[in-house]
Amino acid sequence: MNAHLTRQELREAGFGGFGEDVRISRKASFYGAERIRLGNHVRIDDFCVLSAGKRGIAIGDRVHIAVYSSLIGEGRIQLCDYANISSRVSIYSSNDDYSGETMTNPMVPGAYTGVQHADVVIGRHVIVGSGSVILPGVELGEGAAIGALSLVRESCEPFSIYAGTPARRIGERKRTLLELERKLRDKGSA
Repeated sequence: MNAHLTRQELREAGFGGFGEDVRISRKASFYGAERIRLGNHVRIDDFCVLSAGKRGIAIGDRVHIAVYSSLIGEGRIQLCDYANISSRVSIYSSNDDYSGETMTNPMVPGAYTGVQHADVVIGRHVIVGSGSVILPGVELGEGAAIGALSLVRESCEPFSIYAGTPARRIGERKRTLLELERKLRDKGSA
């Protein structure tokens, strides 16, 4: 048996749309598939969970989501072209109120909780290192790099390197990859 879902199985799963060369592990889980759109050349590895809330999940072209990663929440989660999500990354577009003023967990009616929802955007050419957590409302600018085991609570500047808990800017990232993208596109492979 093939390790990835066939095109027919992708259709039957009810995705909101998908492009060419989509490789999704049979061991990945999807909730709200009708609100998930997948671009071309997308790979989603084993044990990933994508749970699309009301605003959905949009994944661009040439995106990879590595093993044990999760994208969860009511807000929109967008992964732009060439984004790379390393293993065990968690991206949240919803977050409980931890203050004790409200109750928590999805089994409690909404009137008793204080869940906050905010869109998350992972820009073009962003790489998120293993074990990192991205919280609601964060935008990672084009080319940003997030070091492993980082907690990202605030938006990050384009072509900057961030690491830590909470994540802080620690350097600048080269832009050479933009020329490589142009060469790939010129070959007709983009």
